[in-house]
Parts: sequence; structure tokens; C-alpha cells
Amino acid sequence: MMSGLGRGRVTALLLAFALTACSSSGVGTATSAGAGDARYSGTFAGGWRFPEAREAAFGERTMVASNSDFASEAGVEILKAGGNAVDAAVAVGFALAVTYPFAGNIGGGGFMVIRMADGRTAALDYREVAPLAATRDMFVDSTGKLTNKSVVGHLASGVPGAVAGMDAALQRYGTMTLAQVMAPSIRLARDGFAVDSALFRSLTGARERLCRFAGCATFFPGGEPVPPGGTLVQADLARSLQLIAEQGPAAFYDGPIADAIVKEMEAGGGIITNEDLHIYKPKWREPVVSTYRGYTLITMPPASSGGITMTQSFNILEHFAPLPAFGSPEYVHLLAETFRRSFQDRNAKLADADFVPVPRDELTSKTYALGLAKQIDLTRASKTPAFAGTPEPEHTTHYSVVDDAGNAVATTTTINGGYGSAVWIPGGGFLMNNEMDDFAAQPGSPNMFGLVQGEANAVQPGKRMLSAMSPTIVLDREGKVLLVVGAAGGPTIITVVSQVILNVIEHGMPLADAMRAPRIHHQSLPDQIRMESVGFSDATIARLKAMGHEVQMTQGIANVNAVMRVPGGWHGVKEPRGAGLAVGY
Repeated sequence: MMSGLGRGRVTALLLAFALTACSSSGVGTATSAGAGDARYSGTFAGGWRFPEAREAAFGERTMVASNSDFASEAGVEILKAGGNAVDAAVAVGFALAVTYPFAGNIGGGGFMVIRMADGRTAALDYREVAPLAATRDMFVDSTGKLTNKSVVGHLASGVPGAVAGMDAALQRYGTMTLAQVMAPSIRLARDGFAVDSALFRSLTGARERLCRFAGCATFFPGGEPVPPGGTLVQADLARSLQLIAEQGPAAFYDGPIADAIVKEMEAGGGIITNEDLHIYKPKWREPVVSTYRGYTLITMPPASSGGITMTQSFNILEHFAPLPAFGSPEYVHLLAETFRRSFQDRNAKLADADFVPVPRDELTSKTYALGLAKQIDLTRASKTPAFAGTPEPEHTTHYSVVDDAGNAVATTTTINGGYGSAVWIPGGGFLMNNEMDDFAAQPGSPNMFGLVQGEANAVQPGKRMLSAMSPTIVLDREGKVLLVVGAAGGPTIITVVSQVILNVIEHGMPLADAMRAPRIHHQSLPDQIRMESVGFSDATIARLKAMGHEVQMTQGIANVNAVMRVPGGWHGVKEPRGAGLAVGY
């Protein structure tokens, strides 16, 4: 096994990567501060689109990173007004519902991990649930064939949890009222905001789906998308947000917004009822807390699969010290074989723990991981049955917040596919999710993300569908918040959040490079390594193929927004592969 990076000392980052690079043209080198103020010299493959280290946003006291400029600024507005990280996180969440309709929402759900400065930790599950009328085979036709009704249309939606969840976080850990933290989102919906090129391109690509339903009139006035620089006003959404600010979650789950949801469901053949909305409750759960080489990870338990799957992966990797150099074939191979094993357990054993016994203690055990680590052949790929998978859209959005007291919040929220089910709530002004596809709609068959899952995640009334969302807070060896991180991207969330964490604490990268470094993904099925194009040398790819791996080159993998403690304050980095803003003060 080749020598990797020594932690806490000066070292040449990516040494094997540089040695195996087929060309030195376009190689960028930079020296920056990494974890624990370590120094390193970083070299990425020739031609990689992020070759040079760039400065992260710096805030002496606070930092917010999200996929929307306006949402990040809403969080900072609340922080400057005296709110804490939880107040700001709720403000960001509601603002994303206005300015990032691709994934921000009040018609979906999410997960939030909180670490307060006094040491308290919490994991809030406000995942959507299956309606009471849901049945195991509701998405299978009379011939036994899986339909697309779990992806588009009224049957695709689970009961939304976002409004109840964000309010629950605010009530327990916030310092402001719901009306105060929602003021920026109400203003953005009522007065409008300037559409940027990213939103314009996104809407243009989704025109066909969106214009099957009533939301077309909002996003395509006069038949065309609001152009870059144009103002998008959402009067119906502003009224809904105002009602929630004034009346609390009751306006959404028992009041006029609930009635609007049910009316649209009835009109389109959906099954969400007033009773489904009335009985919805977010759930406070015990965080998954684990260690990796002296660092502490705080992340989500089921119905999120992220915390257990990442913990299992880190526990396996802990038995290989030091890790091979970043970007080397040995490193990519080890990650792929680790993720392969973690995803095998994820897909077979994880589900909503309120419905299915989840062997949490076993899967997070370092002893269990040792047994898996011993299975890995460092020279040859193992095999799992293959099938033709589907592309994985970046369907979710993550944001990270820290305040000047040291409180930290990692939140991942979603309506599943981009723009969810595309079903629009007339009068409500928002899109509904298509989270029912995250169930094993037909156990043993791939969902929209190419995941093959077992009976444990089959559809059941009132059940939360399994998720890959992985909001995570990492503490340094002294117990201080080091990193707040999470991602969008279906199953790639788990592998990419893990890689960003490894880049920081194993490879000593500063956050800017940890986020820009080329990424890989393996989810057991399909049996292939997905690798970002031009991010890895030809020699590395050739060696992986010789080891028995199938390699698929792809564009950007996942969408991460992260914050990291640095000397004198915080660094924030929005996803380099997408839109957004990291801002602090």
C-alpha cells in the first residue's frame, strides 16, 4: 500500500497523482492553510477545470453558505439582527423556497443537524411521509411493470414536512419569532428578486415538465422564462409565507394552505388528505455520533441513510493508515471498495426506523467495519451484479451556518427531483415534492437515482422514505466545530460529503481546494466508479481498469456547500460546480 499524507506535518499533497499524470500542462499548484493550519502543496490533474486554489469567503464572526445568493444574504441579515445560527438557518430555508425553486421548498422536507456552543447536539427529521392511503404496489401497473407515477404527478408526493420542521427547530433552539426570521423570504416573494443565469437555464430546461401544471404561469409569464436580470414576483407564495409567519405551521397543515393542497390533490388524482396534513409531525432523533482519527462526526440517523453509511465508510477507512495519496489509483480503488460495502448494507438494511428494525449499533461498530476492511483486496476490484442505472440529478440543496457564539447548523432540504413532481398548488404558490420515488417502489428495481433497494424501504402508510441526505458537523480533536458540510445529489451526497471531509482532515486541504478537488462515486449498484471528467490522469484511469473496475466518466458530481473554522474566523465555500454564495462578517 502506498504512502499517503501524514497528518499534522508538512507533506506533498497528491504526490502519486502528480507522478501518474499524463501531462503537466494546466497543472495548478498552490499553498494554503488547511486543517490545524497545516501547509500543503496541491497539484490537480492537467486540464482539471479547478486547477488553482482560490480564496474562500472569510468571516471573522459568522458564515452562511447556500445555493442562493439571496438566501445566504437572508441568513446574514438575521445574524446581524442578533439571531443565532438556528434563526439564520430557518431564514435561509424559507428564502430558498422563494429564490431556489429547483430544490428549496415548503412543499418538501429535510434534515437538520444542530450543534450548540454549549455542547448540545440535535438531529431533526422533517422528512416527508407516505400518505395514509399509500399502498406497497401503488406504482406498479397491472402487468407488474413499474410506472413513472412516483416521479411526475400527484401520486408522487409525500406529505410535506418543511414548514413544521423549520418551526420546530426555531422553537427549541432559536431566539427569534417565526415572523422575524421569515421577513426576508416574504419580502423576496412579494417584491421579487433578480433572476440570475443559473435559474434561467434551470427553468428553461424544466419548461416541459413545469408547464404540464399550473406553475407555468409564474415561471413562464407570456410563455417565456423570466430572463436573466428580470424580476420574479411570486404573490401567491408571499401570501402563503405571510400566513405561516402569522399563524405558524397551523396555516399550512390545518388552514387555507392545507385546503389548497388537498383541493389540487383531489383534482389530479393524488391521495394526500386533510388528515394526512393534520397528523404530520417532525421528529427529534438521536444523532449518529462517530469518530475518525480523533475527529468527531455528528450526522443524521434514519430515515436518513447518510449518517450510518458515512460512519461505516470512515470506520472501514480507519483501518488503512496512512491512506494512499489523493488521486492515485490506489486511493480511488480503496474509496470505491469502501463505498461498495457501505452501500450494500445501506440498500438492504436501512429504512425508517419507526417501521423497520435498523441494526444501527452493528453498522456503526468499528469491529464490524474491521471485518469489511479485511475483505478489501488492495490490488483487485470485487464485484456486485450490474444493471443499467439512470443519471443522478442534483435534486436537493444543502446550506451551512455558523454564528459568532460557535453554534452551527447543517441543513439539507429537498423536493427530490428538480422542481419535485412539478405539481403546483394554485393559490399556494409552490411546488410539491416527488419523494415517493425514494421508496423502493418495486423492491429490487432501480429508482430514479439508479439505486436498487430492498423490502425494508417498501411503501407503507405514514412511513418516511429512506434518504441519502447527510448534513454533518465535524468537531476537531479539541471538540470545537471544524466543518459544517452537506450536499445535494442523490446517493452521491454520501460519497462526496465523505470525500470533502477526507480532503480536509486526511489530506490537509484548505476548504477551497477540498471543495474543488475532483470527485468519484460508487454505490455498489451499478458496479462502476463514476469519476469527474478530466479530474484524473489517464494513467490512474488505466490502472483502475486493470484492477477490474468499470469506469464511467461524468460531469460534476454532487453539490456541496460548506463552512470551516480557520485561524481568526470562518471560511465558507459555495459549490464551485454550481450557483450560490458564501458570505459572512
